[in-house]
Amino acid sequence: MIRIVSDSTCDLSEELLTKYNVEIIPLFVRMGDDERRDGVDVTIDELYKWSDENNTTPQTAAPSIEDVADVLKKYKEAGDDVIVFTVSASMSSSNQVVKLAADSIDYEDHVYAIDSMNLSTGIGLQIIEAAQEIEKGRSFEEVISYIEDLREKVRASFVVDTLTYLHRGGRCSATAALVGSMLKIKPKIVVEDGKMDASKKYRGPLKRVLLQYVDDMKDELLKAKPERVFITHSTCKPEIVDVVREYLENLDYFEEIIETKAGSVISSHCGPGCLGVLFIDGE
Repeated sequence: MIRIVSDSTCDLSEELLTKYNVEIIPLFVRMGDDERRDGVDVTIDELYKWSDENNTTPQTAAPSIEDVADVLKKYKEAGDDVIVFTVSASMSSSNQVVKLAADSIDYEDHVYAIDSMNLSTGIGLQIIEAAQEIEKGRSFEEVISYIEDLREKVRASFVVDTLTYLHRGGRCSATAALVGSMLKIKPKIVVEDGKMDASKKYRGPLKRVLLQYVDDMKDELLKAKPERVFITHSTCKPEIVDVVREYLENLDYFEEIIETKAGSVISSHCGPGCLGVLFIDGE
């Protein structure tokens, strides 16, 4: 059998993980001397409380080689092939850790670590596509080839309500953070070639900004693969998420509009009030 494993940055809900039979390997979040597992024993509220009290951002870390090897061993015993999705290799050592873990148990020929070149549900989109290819009876090599061709078509972007967390985590310069604070800028962050970069800058109340953000993507959205689009956010108020969902519904284009919440690793960098719309280019 072909199995799918992902690190915890894919931000898929428990329902989706169960539906597509995906096992998760948690990354770590370190709040001072306190190390927690992403999605297991730390909440977003705890993370933000600690971050604000200490005026810093928690450190994040890849799983250990031993942790990954422990997950892979049972698949080796069953003789399964394993595709492991990881957050972009330019953002974390998670991908390299998976390769080392597979090598450590002499199972590297049956474990393939896919560098998603993305984050959050930009990874999740790839996982679902892989699961569906497996359901079609594709081979291990065919699924890998399909995903590696597909990943450059994933469109991942998000708007941050505050630059404070990106600044604390070293994700933007001090100057950009200062200007953003003074002018109430809410930038669009895009993932390109596996890295985050600032794109268009918005100003105003978050609800209005997010409506403008999604409207600016209208042409892209109407050329996307119509099967699904993700709304992924970090502690956004329901009424704000609903504005974006209603816009997408009114396009009358997507078969499935899926809302997920960002995990603690992603949230620690993007901060509260962050929301993204993620999809796959259909052209």
